[in-house]
Amino acid sequence: MKIAFDVDVLAKQMSISDVVYKVADWGYKYIEQSPHPRINPFYKHPLFSRECQKEYQTALNRTGVELSSLIVVYRWSGPTEIQRQHAVANWKRIIEIASELGVKVINTELSGDPNQPEICNGMWFKSMEELLPIFEREGIRCEIQSHPYDFCELNDETVDLVKSFRSDNLTYVYSTPHGFYYDQGKGDVRHMLEYAGDALSHVLFADTYNHLKDCRYIVNPPTLNRMGCCDTTIHQHLAMGEGEVDFAGIFETLRKMDFANRTYKIGGESIACVSYFGFPEKMDKQAPAARERIERELLTK
Repeated sequence: MKIAFDVDVLAKQMSISDVVYKVADWGYKYIEQSPHPRINPFYKHPLFSRECQKEYQTALNRTGVELSSLIVVYRWSGPTEIQRQHAVANWKRIIEIASELGVKVINTELSGDPNQPEICNGMWFKSMEELLPIFEREGIRCEIQSHPYDFCELNDETVDLVKSFRSDNLTYVYSTPHGFYYDQGKGDVRHMLEYAGDALSHVLFADTYNHLKDCRYIVNPPTLNRMGCCDTTIHQHLAMGEGEVDFAGIFETLRKMDFANRTYKIGGESIACVSYFGFPEKMDKQAPAARERIERELLTK
């Protein structure tokens, strides 16, 4: 199992080289490269100039840190056809970049619009018909997660979407801070992970509050407080133990599934990624502590 750090919280504060050195200082061997304005920006065409790639590769070589995976977010489920076409073009370029970097895993979201789930579902399948042959040809493991405000926010339904292709190149990401969306506030982490089963290749670790409980988060006007509408979603990526996610249940279930020892036909080892965003000023303590807990819970028990 590769233990990675999602560098989003750092990329907003420092250069690419400094990000790599910081992750190395925290004792991580792997980086999960989330959307970055110079590399793989949200929704837009990938960039990654020769100069940027040289800067990044030099820092990786000097520290011994490696890329476990890329994260991209494109509108491949529309809801408009022009958005979908742009997203497919973006995908084709990011696959080329991944190949240049020797990265075999790309983690992504369903995207779309929860107010138009039927249209977005069809758009997503149409995009997959174009992209799956490319994933297969290039040996890329495309890992799918559902994100709050995607056209599908539910764990079991998203797992079924992934499994419907019966492809070794498509697997599932379970994001712990999204779990209360995944089962509409129940937080039954054991069921969700077990339902994903063999398709589960990647877990994102961060804490959050149950947004469906009264006043856990407050958004104005009050009609936007997630009471039967799809106009807004809200969650957080806190350190484990700062919210309401059942991490004892998560680690117990992952040990039962032998997640740490999984190796997949495409993309190699499973990935456990620390995905803390909320408090960059705490990262020097929280990031190493998260790595140590994952090691303790999944590698030494």
